[in-house]
Amino acid sequence: MENLFAGQIAYTGLAPVTREYRFAPPRLWRFDFAWPELKLAVEIEGGVWTQGGHTRGAGYVKNLEKYNAAAALGWRLFRFHEGAVRNGQAIRMIEPFARAPVYSLGVI
Repeated sequence: MENLFAGQIAYTGLAPVTREYRFAPPRLWRFDFAWPELKLAVEIEGGVWTQGGHTRGAGYVKNLEKYNAAAALGWRLFRFHEGAVRNGQAIRMIEPFARAPVYSLGVI
């Protein structure tokens, strides 16, 4: 699913994205996709309907910690399920943010 989203990013001509970006060293947390200069990140959540490791128990709690840390550091994080990638909703939602100049987003 991440490869499909990467292809959509390339097709729309958005700025190059960093995959598996470590946003809070020394923590090992990674975003699936990030535009570090925009502090913009995307996570593709798998296993939503099958109760995968990210949607239950310890995996869910760890993700909460990660997402809260990202917010505290000023990241705008978008989370999408696989269906939103397949039907194009994810790329349509992220596109205006990934195209906006940094100054227009209140970053500088």
